[in-house]
Amino acid sequence: MPRPGHPEEPDAARRRRRAEFLRELQEAQALRDRVQPRRARIARLRQHHRMRTFRWTAPGQS
Repeated sequence: MPRPGHPEEPDAARRRRRAEFLRELQEAQALRDRVQPRRARIARLRQHHRMRTFRWTAPGQS
């Protein structure tokens, strides 16, 4: 959906910008992990716990 006042951009340009953003985000996270190893370890444990407790159910099932 086009935003008011913004021209429609091609998909290739959007994908390129998104890929660049994700690369920079991953780089920043790696730097943070090196600078704050204790916080990074705790974040990894929390993520692992979230994934372990996530319920994998088929659509329509409760």
